[in-house]
Amino acid sequence: MDEAAQRALQACERRYRDLAHELAEIGFIASGSVALRSNRCGKAYCACHGDPPRLHGPYWLFTAKVNGKTVNKRLNEGEARLYNEWIANDRKVRVLLGQMREVASKAQELLLANEAAGPGSDAKSTASSPEND
Repeated sequence: MDEAAQRALQACERRYRDLAHELAEIGFIASGSVALRSNRCGKAYCACHGDPPRLHGPYWLFTAKVNGKTVNKRLNEGEARLYNEWIANDRKVRVLLGQMREVASKAQELLLANEAAGPGSDAKSTASSPEND
């Protein structure tokens, strides 16, 4: 592997490790959404059925897919704050994984080009070693 390719591979490995470190620092994650909702009850005489309606709430509601089914859960203010944090963490995880895939793709191109160059190549193959999987 030529010197420029080795430097590029080392840069990829550094960036990949930095991204992995950022990923390790993220707290709990959750997928779904949190929204403030108002609703009507089932009592026909309630003001929520009037004209104009005076709806109940607003209430914090967490919605997510669990085993292919939509699940709703009413939350208090503290729980809503936590779920919003976990959902934001989930978004960060997705972005970081996308960046890691891009860096890994560049490193793979470099390693595959070196492999195609022949058996005498001296590529550093830590990016594809089993301990990094």
